[in-house]
Amino acid sequence: MTLPIWMYFVVAGIFASAFMTIKSAKEEKQMEVEWIEKEGEVYISRMQDEKERRRQFS
Repeated sequence: MTLPIWMYFVVAGIFASAFMTIKSAKEEKQMEVEWIEKEGEVYISRMQDEKERRRQFS
């Protein structure tokens, strides 16, 4: 029992789509982690600036 050639293309397309979905999700997660780290650094620097400012007024 042989399958028509278009069935092989459909199966290959499904695997390619799954691979690209996983790859995109991994890249998006990495970008999100980098953005969170950047925003955290900004927040910490603002806290340190505010702490220094309050220390100067005391």
